[in-house]
Amino acid sequence: MTRAFLVVLDSVGCGGAPDAAAFFNNGHPDTGANTLGHIAQACAAGRAEDGRSGPLRLPVLDGLGLGRAIAAASGLQAPGLGAEPTGRWGAATEVSKGKDTPSGHWELAGVPVPWDWTYFPKTEPAFDEALVAEVCRLAGTEGILGNCHAAGLAIMEELGAEHLRTGWPICYTSADSVFQIAAHEEAFGLERLIRLCQDLAPVLHARRVGRVIARPFVGTPGAFKRTGNRRDFAIEPPSPTLMDWAQADGRVVHAVGKIGDIFSHRGVTHLHKGKSDADLVTHMLRLADEAEEGSLTFVNLVEFDSLYGHPRDVSGYARALESFDTKAAEFLARLKPGDIALFTADHGNDPTWTGTDHTRERVPVLVHGAGPGEIGLCAFTDVAASVATHLGLSETGPGQSFL
Repeated sequence: MTRAFLVVLDSVGCGGAPDAAAFFNNGHPDTGANTLGHIAQACAAGRAEDGRSGPLRLPVLDGLGLGRAIAAASGLQAPGLGAEPTGRWGAATEVSKGKDTPSGHWELAGVPVPWDWTYFPKTEPAFDEALVAEVCRLAGTEGILGNCHAAGLAIMEELGAEHLRTGWPICYTSADSVFQIAAHEEAFGLERLIRLCQDLAPVLHARRVGRVIARPFVGTPGAFKRTGNRRDFAIEPPSPTLMDWAQADGRVVHAVGKIGDIFSHRGVTHLHKGKSDADLVTHMLRLADEAEEGSLTFVNLVEFDSLYGHPRDVSGYARALESFDTKAAEFLARLKPGDIALFTADHGNDPTWTGTDHTRERVPVLVHGAGPGEIGLCAFTDVAASVATHLGLSETGPGQSFL
């Protein structure tokens, strides 16, 4: 019996989505967005020199076929990438009508989203009076702050002082189907914030809003800082996913990072959390040594998206990719004969792009442990089918295995 490791590098897209024109960032279509390709171009041109220098260096991921995957997805030859692959490589196309975390992860796990998400209008106020009244009731406050579309770091800086003065939660949304609440861990209370989001989630899930997210922060005006105690309360997937299939066949499922939250903690045997991606990579390395035979380890590394994609930090994104690549070498060296490790992403977040939202892109699919070969263009659901086939599960979902 063999093991499978499915590692989602959050937002590390590779361009070329055929429906990108239907998705927008700050009023502009996502046509041409390419997270990996544009980062590689910026590095090669000397435009990503903060804390690093020169061309993008990803020898492990590129050795599995990353450069080839970018070219297959978008036609772009990423500078510095394109080594002869030793792994199996391709690029996956999403069909769900979203460029968000639940849509991407659910579809990678074999369940495309069967409904249209509810999005809040880009108006001020963004939230209707009934919703605001429910937030106030649950929070025990006379009002809320924000009530608009906003970038999380910017609205924290803008309204943090008023939040400390009034005690009102900062509520905002984005281009995703999401309701986010930011509050000070000490002045408002972390447990109070988590409870508020947890209690509000069923109300918004009934409206087909995908996630309610608690965004705690600390500090003083001019020096606010998010903490690692974020919590996502996501709507349940509409049908069994890869993790459920594995559990139904008696397999152990390890969820690392946000995976438990994204799947509403369904199909999870053991949850491994951390304050940072560094903590989560430590879990991943440990599980390469310790995970049971026949088990599935499902990993999400969020900081590519949260710390570098949304703030449009090209240098930071490149540093994070290069740092992970060095850890990937250690991870692969720990795997056992018969294991597979599959690296992919859930959507894009091109740090060179207009606006601050996710970008609609194809995503790379890189497989270690299945021999070399070209997958080509595939479906998100093919990832689940391939992992399930490798594990010998009785359910493989709607996708086709590329193994």
